[in-house]
Amino acid sequence: MLEKEMNSYRFVSSEEPSDEMLEQIMMEAAMEANQRKRRADEEYFSQMMRNIDVKRERWAERINQVKNNLL
Repeated sequence: MLEKEMNSYRFVSSEEPSDEMLEQIMMEAAMEANQRKRRADEEYFSQMMRNIDVKRERWAERINQVKNNLL
């Protein structure tokens, strides 16, 4: 299918997309959804690692406080 044909199609009640158009639309939607999911997963795990680092720092400070009080 020509890109010009794809770009000219609009969802309206009087005009149904061809099977080829519908397949292309759904494929592009799936690709975009996968990209968004990948970015969301990356951000989620990045934030999780930042949270882990903050907690490690807090625990290290608490451990040092306990050590210093025992010495």
